[in-house]
Amino acid sequence: MVSIDPVTRIEGHLRIDVEVEGGVVNDAWSSGTMFRGYEMLIRDRHPWDAQQVMERICGVCPLVHGTAASYCLDDATHVDLPENARIIRNLCLGANFIQSHVLHFYHLTALDYVDVTAVAEYKGNDSALQLLKNKVENMLKAGDVYPFLPRYESPDYLSDPEVTATLVSHYVQALEMRKKGQEMLAIFYGRMPSFVGTIPGGVTNPPTSSNIAAFGAHLDELRKWIDDVYIPDILLLAGVPAFQPLMTAGDSGGNYLVYGGFDQDQSGTEKFLPRGAIYDNNIMDVKGVDETKITESVKYSWYTEASEGLNPKEGKTEPDIQKPEAYSFIKAPRYDGNHMEVGPLARMLVKKHDMMVKLATDLGLLNPPVKFGIMPRHAARAIECKLIADEMPEWLVQLKPGEPIWDPKAKEIPDDSYGHGLVEGPRGALGHWIQIKDKKTANYQAVVPTTWNGSPRDKDGNRGPIETALVGLPVPDVDNPINVVRCVRSFDPCLACAVHMIHPEHNGVKEFRVV
Repeated sequence: MVSIDPVTRIEGHLRIDVEVEGGVVNDAWSSGTMFRGYEMLIRDRHPWDAQQVMERICGVCPLVHGTAASYCLDDATHVDLPENARIIRNLCLGANFIQSHVLHFYHLTALDYVDVTAVAEYKGNDSALQLLKNKVENMLKAGDVYPFLPRYESPDYLSDPEVTATLVSHYVQALEMRKKGQEMLAIFYGRMPSFVGTIPGGVTNPPTSSNIAAFGAHLDELRKWIDDVYIPDILLLAGVPAFQPLMTAGDSGGNYLVYGGFDQDQSGTEKFLPRGAIYDNNIMDVKGVDETKITESVKYSWYTEASEGLNPKEGKTEPDIQKPEAYSFIKAPRYDGNHMEVGPLARMLVKKHDMMVKLATDLGLLNPPVKFGIMPRHAARAIECKLIADEMPEWLVQLKPGEPIWDPKAKEIPDDSYGHGLVEGPRGALGHWIQIKDKKTANYQAVVPTTWNGSPRDKDGNRGPIETALVGLPVPDVDNPINVVRCVRSFDPCLACAVHMIHPEHNGVKEFRVV
């Protein structure tokens, strides 16, 4: 048994246990080890509190929770969302996608593939790369390279000094690019995180010629950088022979779910990222999505049995830390009884944009048996980043200064009502549900992307997507299980969102604290 607790370079507290036999993972467990219970905090409070409280689930992705909560309350109060508000929400959500995808690839996962110490062998004349070389040399002399490297050493690291120096310089550039993405959010939403720009019924900051121009200038810079740096870097890694097994290794079982994202009309029926469900990697047969088919199993989660099998509309958040057999604070959501992977790969397989189809064809991923593993998740994320960035100028020119940004009906709280907000966040399908009774929040539930991806086994013993993806993964050396963290990080987990106490006991034979 190999235990990695916690998995780092992700958000939140995740423990992964894998059984390795003959150099291959034959079983796996994904455990969220922190209870937070945000849904419990807003019971019996004014429904509007949900928008501000629920965005604080996570410091990395408050934007998507605030957006989902706003749509949830829009639904409960039966508002007619003004066009300006719809577009501004799309633009800010798009900016959030860009900064999140850049953060994920360069700062959370690229270091699993690049030997940063190779920069010390750089022989070129680029002054910026020479400074980087000197910095790394000094870190090596001090024995302190952990800000850059995972703990594991891998024989298949990309280690060419010239290429590595360029990629590490892109790591530094990506910090500035992510900053620009956050600044775009602040243009319309005031600040990040803990923003105040979207509220039930609309947004708070009207479009003007100046803020439209400022947003557009930032977007132009990001689009150029995505085209010139991000996409080429992804293609570079995809072409490394040592990483070819990761094209199919880490397939989560072939089930994908997309709620749909970026409403293109007031009704929300037309979406830039279309909704759909795929089963068994049959990507040519995209099914419709029926929210009533979502249930949450808790047999192996630290919640009371009263929560078992409920649709989130009636969901319960009642912890039971003494529960036998439980090993996670993440519930096990299922769609029509199936575990479902959510996120950029799911969205790109449903959308099937020409760029994604061509890449999958060139890489041989559409040849039977069809499988999409670790590297396709990274490729899908980069392609999605480009598609959204390229579409955003079209949204920006649709803004109309002087027209409404808020529907006052949002302040008229019904005595009894139900609402839901289903959106797509950078990490995948996100749903918020609210029940209002006597003008107060009687129940609130959030089922987030990592609840889907990082879920434990369900009542029938079926693994969640990350657990399934780990089974069959090559781990030649149990003292260096780098493929395990490569696989987990390819999902971009966010545990702060997913868990609803630290569990101090474990039975791991080997433990690693991964930096």
